Amino acid sequence: MHKVELFIPCFIDQLYPETAFNTIKLLEKAGCDVIYNTEQTCCGQPAYNAGFWDDAKVIGQKFLNDFTEEHPIVSPSASCTGMVREGYDDLFTNTTDHNRCRGIQRNIFEISDFLVNVMKKEYFGAELVGRAVYHDSCSALRECKIKEEPRRLLSHVGGLEIVEMRDQESCCGFGGTFAVKFEGISTAMAEQKVKNALAVNAEYIISTDASCLLQLQAYIEKHKLAIKTIHLVDVLTSGWANI
Repeated sequence: MHKVELFIPCFIDQLYPETAFNTIKLLEKAGCDVIYNTEQTCCGQPAYNAGFWDDAKVIGQKFLNDFTEEHPIVSPSASCTGMVREGYDDLFTNTTDHNRCRGIQRNIFEISDFLVNVMKKEYFGAELVGRAVYHDSCSALRECKIKEEPRRLLSHVGGLEIVEMRDQESCCGFGGTFAVKFEGISTAMAEQKVKNALAVNAEYIISTDASCLLQLQAYIEKHKLAIKTIHLVDVLTSGWANI
């Protein structure tokens, strides 16, 4: 049994708890023994992105204490994985936590990256009938270098057709505090992303970042559009999640 430590980001913990439970089911189906430290909180990304690096460092130190270098750390979020891998360089390089931080950074994985490249597993018996686009989040694509992994996993989902859309690699407009500070631009970016998905007759927008899905779902609901957002993990456990 492959032991892994599970990191559930704030967004998923507070807004999408079912995705967190499905992440455990998915990892267990992949042959993992999942360890969840209930003391875990945030990776510090909101404070870091807002420029409060001292506060982010305090939160980051707690993260380093809540996880170990002994097992892989897996998260259903490229955004938070990217924060630890990249952002922690700014916070902990040449500090007393330097070496421990490097060990954690080498050990943390976004879930599709972990399943495909570490566990070497792509088929989980999921079924979801429909046509969908996969949204490449900025963090997945640019920080975690993830592009093919989610698509490979989705290609094995029964009944699901994945199509590419225009401006596939463009941002959804969330960007943490960006969506608050620049609401007009943020909304326009979400509108463009949703319209591009609708243009290829997609019924679902799938992503590995809950924050992107929250942004897009808000626009969809406001305008009462016939399309849904769904997390990659929820797709990969559809059809058997409640068994």
